[in-house]
Amino acid sequence: MSKLKASARSTSRKKRRLVAIVFADVANFSRMMSFDEEGTADAVRERLDIFRSEIAAFSGEFKGSAGDNAFMIFESAVDAVTFAVEMQKICSEMNQSLSADEQIWFRFGINLGEVLVQGDDISGESINIAARIEAFSNPGRICISGATYDHVSNNLQYGYEYLGGQDFKNIGKTVDVFQVHENPASAAMTPGLRRDINKSVDYRERAIPNQSIVVLPFEFQGNSEDDRWFAEGLTEDVTTSLSRFHNLFVISRDSAYMYRDRLKAPKQVASELRVRYVVEGSVRKSGARLRITIQLLDALLNRTIWGEQYNRNIEDLFDLQDEINQVIVSATAAQIEVTEQERTRLLPPANLLAYEIVLRGERYLSRYTQKDVQNARSLFEAALKSDNSYSRAYAASSRTSNLIWRYDWSEDTATSLDEALVFAQRAIEMDGSDARGFGELGFAHLYRKEHDAALNAYDRALKLNPNDANVMSDMADALAHSGRSEESIDLLQKAMRLNPFYPDQYVWHLGGAYFNLKRYDDAIKTIQKMQNPTEGRRILAASYAYLGRKDEAQSEADRVRRAHPDFAAERWADVQPDKYPEDVAHFLEGLKRAGL
Repeated sequence: MSKLKASARSTSRKKRRLVAIVFADVANFSRMMSFDEEGTADAVRERLDIFRSEIAAFSGEFKGSAGDNAFMIFESAVDAVTFAVEMQKICSEMNQSLSADEQIWFRFGINLGEVLVQGDDISGESINIAARIEAFSNPGRICISGATYDHVSNNLQYGYEYLGGQDFKNIGKTVDVFQVHENPASAAMTPGLRRDINKSVDYRERAIPNQSIVVLPFEFQGNSEDDRWFAEGLTEDVTTSLSRFHNLFVISRDSAYMYRDRLKAPKQVASELRVRYVVEGSVRKSGARLRITIQLLDALLNRTIWGEQYNRNIEDLFDLQDEINQVIVSATAAQIEVTEQERTRLLPPANLLAYEIVLRGERYLSRYTQKDVQNARSLFEAALKSDNSYSRAYAASSRTSNLIWRYDWSEDTATSLDEALVFAQRAIEMDGSDARGFGELGFAHLYRKEHDAALNAYDRALKLNPNDANVMSDMADALAHSGRSEESIDLLQKAMRLNPFYPDQYVWHLGGAYFNLKRYDDAIKTIQKMQNPTEGRRILAASYAYLGRKDEAQSEADRVRRAHPDFAAERWADVQPDKYPEDVAHFLEGLKRAGL
């Protein structure tokens, strides 16, 4: 009798199992049901039936559904992510013949973790994490946890964009979240967070300068998402203006933007970014009126230095930006001369429409994909039609043309590099006090292999804005291509301090500098720190080849071809803006040894 009881207890006992948990949910389901209840229900059911029929081929189990969602588990994270990518492809193909209102878009959330299994029931925090990630994901996208990423990033040749550590409701720990891109090149150079940056002893031990500040993304308060650009534009322009003061240490807008969800207190943000002062505020737009609330905090003393509310007409936006800049500067920067203050003024466009269009275009441009760059180009063209004297629009157009030339993203690529130079020169003609124009001039000169002109332009840009980390990174790349890789490394380290959540581009440049110095092990270690090393794999392949690690070199070469099927080593050698032929030959030989 006691044996039977023991057996029963053993049978009913909960067991732990490591699985990949997948949640999928239809975006905007309630809205779609309100328009066409029966049609929407049938369309969703059709897609869920496909999930059920295909899941076994990926070693998965369909555990349940509640109308518009699905709960699934898989034996491996690799199978789970592959399944999600394939299902999204099928859904996308089915959407092609439908109108925008009829299209069915799923959000996927995936987590790898232990679950408690008792009979057919499973439970555990790992399931809740997957559900939170799914809700966090955008329509048509796949988001995965850091645990999942660690298992699949080296096994699946997709692109991975780090979206930061998220503090989800009722989850007792911060969860790293990545977005999966089917095309590895689509996430290649996307600016993003650096994983676990604050765990770095070197970073934590850096002193906090007294004259250091971060401008947090202004909170947007309003009903129309189309008006969000007011808040984003104000944030960026206040940051840019403050950055032009030589005695201020201003955290890059890119790094500040990573705190846009406001899940952390200003004091904690200041501690993580190693700065003393924090600017935060909110923007509300109602018709032609703006209400802007702003305050300046001393995080070291944990007190508010100054706060103010402004109610103005939208036409007064640029004058208001100048006023806010002056007040912040007066409260943080001692003994700044009037002439220095005047130098920080930004030349506004002739109209707000051009300003808005450029802000929208810059969002696309930062993603470094062919589709996004083309979208950005169209918007910058529209901005210049609205105001043909707007310097910022010309500067952004220059970068766009350069990227189109570099990646051969146009049928008329040959003229794009000349266009980049003309746009940059035009930007400077319109406003010679804005660092953006000189930065793009340097970028254009570099890829025309006019190295002295490039470095002179970058030097001018940094004199105008000594806190521009992106210009520092670009200049560092120019130094490396000019045979000055040691200087390049020093400048990149400075840029990484100003922009601690630096994009992969900084790491790519640093890896290239190490490669030029024939420090192949350092180049490999550096490129491996990229969140998505797609564009760095050429350096990896060449470095492994020079170290005699043939299998690894061949593996990286294969990954280069998957991301860029038309890749040709000779063409890329022509694109490389090296000053000295021996540096070009050095890189080309490494690629050839790797099999490219």
